[in-house]
Amino acid sequence: MSDSLLATVGDHFFIGLRPTSVLDDRDRALLRDLRPAGVILYKSNFRHDLPYRDWLSVHRDLIAAIRDASQRDKQFIAIDHEGGRVCRTPAPITRFSYAARWASTAEQVGDAMGVELASLGCNLNFAPDLDIHSNPANPVIGERAFGRTADDVIKSMLPFAKAMERRGVRACGKHFPGHGDTQVDSHHELPVLDLDLDQIKARELKPFAAAIEGGIEMMMTSHILYRKLDPNDPVTLSRAITQGLLREAMNFRGVIVSDDVGMRAMAGRLDAPDSGARFMAAGNDMLMICSHLTDTERARFLAQSILNGVDSGKLDPAVLKASAKRVQAMLDGTAQNEVSELPAEVLARHRSAGTQFDAATVEVV
Repeated sequence: MSDSLLATVGDHFFIGLRPTSVLDDRDRALLRDLRPAGVILYKSNFRHDLPYRDWLSVHRDLIAAIRDASQRDKQFIAIDHEGGRVCRTPAPITRFSYAARWASTAEQVGDAMGVELASLGCNLNFAPDLDIHSNPANPVIGERAFGRTADDVIKSMLPFAKAMERRGVRACGKHFPGHGDTQVDSHHELPVLDLDLDQIKARELKPFAAAIEGGIEMMMTSHILYRKLDPNDPVTLSRAITQGLLREAMNFRGVIVSDDVGMRAMAGRLDAPDSGARFMAAGNDMLMICSHLTDTERARFLAQSILNGVDSGKLDPAVLKASAKRVQAMLDGTAQNEVSELPAEVLARHRSAGTQFDAATVEVV
């Protein structure tokens, strides 16, 4: 496949970089060839061993290299920055605790996160978490959720998201249609839930419906098998759930992004010859593929699969065109933030906005 052909589907990709704070040559080539609409940063893309001004200088060069390689006028520079263990950034960027612990000051925390992430060149945060902490045995959500009921989550998530967006950082609700009642972590295996549509309408879907009504323009799908809604495919590959439920029944008009397709929950599905086309046909607008769980060179395979799907008639080109239009519309309304140093007094003020996370004995990822 020619480089120019690969780039024709670049709007549909989020790429997670290899674990280095300097752009890797393989990543540079992938960004150049694919020209992805989004790049996501992880802990390993920052220098945690340097003073603020020094690591920020390295980071500024990384962001410039990403943009130079991608050759896009507009691009999402994204990060997972929820609080608690879901934190990628070095000090003195504020390390808030889990969302449940600052739910009452969610607007102030959203404002602080927005200022700080924008100063890192980020313009999209994969937050808020719209899951409900309904299952105490859940190994992956817990206090990442704002609360134990739909009302608790709704009360905090929208003020948080709106405050962050006012500072130039877009929000993304996750993990549709709800990860709060699972008992396994989709990073490691496929969760299976037996909730029916009436049950999730009564609980799981309420925060997502409120977020859609409130104007959040991006939603992330989960790698969960809701077998009473679709007995065969996890949400990310399920047209019945992603297109039928989220896009059509709930009237979501924004961008749908997959969770990282390299997660082990997707094992055996990612390498199917038609996997890229199936992800898109299910209703996703963007596929996320990150280096810490798989080889991001697979993005080339997925891009080829999308193009093959169009050529073979398995993927309607009109679906792809409408999807790219949604991505571009959101990008058009997204700030392209520049990396800048924040004054110490601003960072000190932010630390008073919400409970801090004590990571002395817990690794931040």
